Amino acid sequence: MRMKPPRWGNEETQRILDILEKHNIKATFFVTGEWVSKYPKEVKKIAQADHDLGNYSEHYKNMKGLGEEECRREIMEVHQKVKALTGAEMNLFRFPNGEYDNETIENVTKCGYYPIQWSVDSLDWKDYGMESIIQTVCEHRELKNGAIILLHNGAKYTADSLEQMILEIQKKGFQIVPVSELIES
Repeated sequence: MRMKPPRWGNEETQRILDILEKHNIKATFFVTGEWVSKYPKEVKKIAQADHDLGNYSEHYKNMKGLGEEECRREIMEVHQKVKALTGAEMNLFRFPNGEYDNETIENVTKCGYYPIQWSVDSLDWKDYGMESIIQTVCEHRELKNGAIILLHNGAKYTADSLEQMILEIQKKGFQIVPVSELIES
């Protein structure tokens, strides 16, 4: 089982937003309710920059094994926080640790959400370094049309690797879009 990444800060959020803006890229940021409460200004900046805001649960709980009501609370508490801050109605849900089953998928969809799972894990949360992140993503066997790349704004080397990663992905002929555009197509 994957553990929660070691940092949940926002030290690199602005730098990441600046790099995305420089390359005219919109992305999807999945946020927990705890992160929204701790960093409301950053949540507003993400929304104002027209990036997707996705739901990552209120407390970063493994959703498997939660009853329907507790699952609903985990989803809707962060939903209400983001809506109050930004006016945005989120509809993308990423499972903490990537743990899900049929019941959790049903619970997520009952809340009006699309369940989202990544296909390319950058492993940035393991702090292997900038080159490792770039190589892991850009040489991943699942890097293809429709791939969803997992990155963390609080990981040590993510911001350092982002610009080169973007350029390499684009050199391969891919366009980087937010998850919502993948659903719409």
